[in-house]
Amino acid sequence: MKKIIAAIVLASAALIATPAAANAAGYVPASNVSVSGSAVAGGTATVGFAAGSFTPDETVTVSVTGAGAATLGALPTTTVSKTYVASSTGAATVRVTLPAGASGTYSLTATGATSGNVATTALTVVPADGAAATAASGNGTLAFTGGTISALALWVAGGAVVLGGGLLAVRTSVRRQRTAA
Repeated sequence: MKKIIAAIVLASAALIATPAAANAAGYVPASNVSVSGSAVAGGTATVGFAAGSFTPDETVTVSVTGAGAATLGALPTTTVSKTYVASSTGAATVRVTLPAGASGTYSLTATGATSGNVATTALTVVPADGAAATAASGNGTLAFTGGTISALALWVAGGAVVLGGGLLAVRTSVRRQRTAA
């Protein structure tokens, strides 16, 4: 009985401690992060963090990761980091210049050195020549290559086939038992 009580106490302690570890860093709400500008290949997007996102005059490290090189300042690499200083209200603004051949999603993470607050956003980039490729293909839509049957209908049909096979097997077995008797 003592072992069971000890196990329950340890499990309860683990459940209480786990959320504390997850909340160790402060997370900046998505409503405090804004993206403006041109998030296209070769364009520059401005990411703003509202007042209160970081502590006043705090050093903020910003990292951008994506498929290709992004530039913060003059450092074009696949993952680039740069430090900024938050304003006296805890706000910060970052300009991200995307490479000419950029495409896909770029993840931006800003981390306050003192507060530990973490803000994230994603920049989804369409290649600069994507618009030309769409215009050259005609009406801008993809050819229809799929079917209109839902996955649920396929599962129901497959289940009916298996059920029918099982019914035939049972019927054959019963018929053999009757003829043998």
